[in-house]
Amino acid sequence: ILHTNVMGNGKPIVFVHTGLQTGLLDFEFQREYFSHNYQVISPDLRGHGRSITENTQNFFEDSAKDLLETLDYLKVSAVHLVGCSLGALVAIKFAHMFPERVITLAISGVTPVKPENWLEIHKEDVNGQNNLLQNKEFANYFDHLHESDWRQFIHFGKNENWYPFEDVKAVTKFEFPVLFIVGEKKRNETIGASIYPEINSNVRIAIVPFAGHLVHDEQPEIDTKILEVFIKTV
Repeated sequence: ILHTNVMGNGKPIVFVHTGLQTGLLDFEFQREYFSHNYQVISPDLRGHGRSITENTQNFFEDSAKDLLETLDYLKVSAVHLVGCSLGALVAIKFAHMFPERVITLAISGVTPVKPENWLEIHKEDVNGQNNLLQNKEFANYFDHLHESDWRQFIHFGKNENWYPFEDVKAVTKFEFPVLFIVGEKKRNETIGASIYPEINSNVRIAIVPFAGHLVHDEQPEIDTKILEVFIKTV
């Protein structure tokens, strides 16, 4: 069972945080806004915050099972599921494994199609993360934030096959409503805006200007309004 913060009353919304964040530190604007009319559930993913683990071998599948156990513990049957980046990948895996527990799915910060220059992109990401590991101030901050060794996720990402492209591509198979929010600055992510709706009319698309990978952080008011309109259509 994941360490989880719960606030508000009403239909449940689960916010699944980005990598190296926690349930309390991510989606702050959105959680505060929705807590007035909904039950807002914010778990720490395994290995993050106070959800302790040293096992990332089957991270996405295990994280989906963690979330299921947590919802069962909270006696919550079905949820509006919202995730960004790593959190969106976990949310997608959960939706594939337990579709009956999902009312709607809202994702952002994901790449629907493996880019042709993926190896180049991956190499740049790994180099950037290695540089961060050398930053003592950065390391101290995350040492205090996470009770598990957060560096395991840096090592996890060094495998060029870590990204679950097949899961992300198969979002088009979902029968419940899906919202794909993307920042205009991320070309490899905006590709999904043209691919998803052509295959499945259940998928709604929102391209947000002046935003990149973390739309919910960069344009929180716009992101929240889009999310609210989407949820209310169900």
